[in-house]
Amino acid sequence: MVVGRIGRPHGVRGQVTVEVRTDDPDLRFAPGTALLTDPAARGPLTIEAARWHSGTLLLTLVLPDGTVVADREAADALRNTQLLVPVAELPPLEDPDSFYDHQLVGLAAVLPDGSPIGEVTGVRHEGTELLVVARTGGGELLVPFVSAIVPTVDVAAGRLVVDPPEGLLDL
Repeated sequence: MVVGRIGRPHGVRGQVTVEVRTDDPDLRFAPGTALLTDPAARGPLTIEAARWHSGTLLLTLVLPDGTVVADREAADALRNTQLLVPVAELPPLEDPDSFYDHQLVGLAAVLPDGSPIGEVTGVRHEGTELLVVARTGGGELLVPFVSAIVPTVDVAAGRLVVDPPEGLLDL
């Protein structure tokens, strides 16, 4: 599961900015933590140090060979690397109405009457959570992931119900 994406370098000492994609960054990016990467050849990366600067997470990283990323060029070589944790290491969610992104991807999206809409192919986190649905007839649909529009999520059955407001399916 993706917990972050490395952005641009910060300064000249090898720190990188991170686009955080987890709700517990202090746990996921704690010093000493090893993270898998995509592309896999860049990792695993170990966190040497982490700090917040003006709302942005900055990391000092150690490469697989034990070398600390110590300059801007080495940090820039890691740009756009996705940082991952194995799904098996994720703690169970306490709220029964909360889901990890990987649990939603692949679910069939259907209307309340059971008519198929498509399949969830992704989840975007842009202020609100949006389900990306590949429509059965082609194209893509963004569905706000709120209980008023997605009243039922049944991971075990492999489907979720979308009760769209007027016009949502026409976009």
